[in-house]
Amino acid sequence: MLSVTNRKNNKESLISKQAVSSGFIISYTHSVNKGRIHDYYEAAEYNELLMDRSRFVSYGAGIIEPDEEENLEFEVFDGGYEIHGMNRIKKQFLVAVGTIADHTIAVGNDIEISKEYRLDAFFRQQTSLILEIKRISLLKYITKSVTGRNLDTL
Repeated sequence: MLSVTNRKNNKESLISKQAVSSGFIISYTHSVNKGRIHDYYEAAEYNELLMDRSRFVSYGAGIIEPDEEENLEFEVFDGGYEIHGMNRIKKQFLVAVGTIADHTIAVGNDIEISKEYRLDAFFRQQTSLILEIKRISLLKYITKSVTGRNLDTL
């Protein structure tokens, strides 16, 4: 399962089995250019997360340049840009629920058709979250489905 857990209180969490099989997207508003950024993730080997592409409206501080790394492909599309081939693998990563960034998570690999969930609807603003793939018991999966903390059943 994809687990999105409050770093200081592991009882506060979201889970999704579908995010592992079909990928997920973390989106946020860039602090400088105020455009939306969509980072695309999928499951990799050994329960790791792979970020392969990023889609954005315009450049700003911290956005990768296509010539910074080998094998990056840059694409211009109607309304923005996409860099893919990033191949960034992590065991886990942190997201701080922003006060202005409007962080969202969407299950699936197409932002146009995926339903986005605001992270501040589940966690208080400025909460540090750990995103990782981990085993979840069937009981916890069912319990989360009943309590509404399972993205697959929302």
